[in-house]
Amino acid sequence: MPETPLLYYITDRTVFPGDEPTRCRSLLDKISEAAIQGVDYIQLREKDLPARQLESLAREAMRIIRTTKLRTRNPQRTTTALFINSRIDVALSTGADGVHLRSRDVSAEDVRIAWQRARALARDVPRPDPLIAVSCHSPQQVVKAATGRAAFAVFAPVFEKRDARGAIPAGLEALSQACRAKISVLALGGVTLENAESCLRVGAAGIAAVRLFQENDIATIVRRLRGS
Repeated sequence: MPETPLLYYITDRTVFPGDEPTRCRSLLDKISEAAIQGVDYIQLREKDLPARQLESLAREAMRIIRTTKLRTRNPQRTTTALFINSRIDVALSTGADGVHLRSRDVSAEDVRIAWQRARALARDVPRPDPLIAVSCHSPQQVVKAATGRAAFAVFAPVFEKRDARGAIPAGLEALSQACRAKISVLALGGVTLENAESCLRVGAAGIAAVRLFQENDIATIVRRLRGS
């Protein structure tokens, strides 16, 4: 098992109560909480938002993450990176750290080429290279993500999801096979505090989740998953 598993919070503002401004505020509060507790990655996965609203939300998320980094007494502890789901343009325009690609999206290599072209035209693109995460649903897709030099793969669904009873879980054996590829693999899908350790034991480099982080005290989740 990894000594310090990677932690990846995937957002979903629609589960918060209230009107749209209230839900966005709740989401930003949760992003702040995750950054303060040293969650490694956050994916802004608000796929239903128009580009302009998504950009506004991403800019505010980046401001919160940067402010947290500046305020922490130990800068090495807070290194949270923000990913934008599927939208390279929004990631570039908001200074996000990278993009999370769905399994049917363009390749990681295509994203890297587009990022470099944008950086050549605009001096305000902060990162020389994007961080790229890829959703995978089979060991073969994980191998493809590794070939494309993605930063890490997210393998799902490992377990049955509460809101997707029809989806067939891949299980721990498939996760174990996926983890043999030359890339860090994070387990997603029905992961709880009770079954997270089993994912790490078969080779997962970390845990990705929506509800695990969003519906619980993140300090408690981080402490339990990292054993400190």
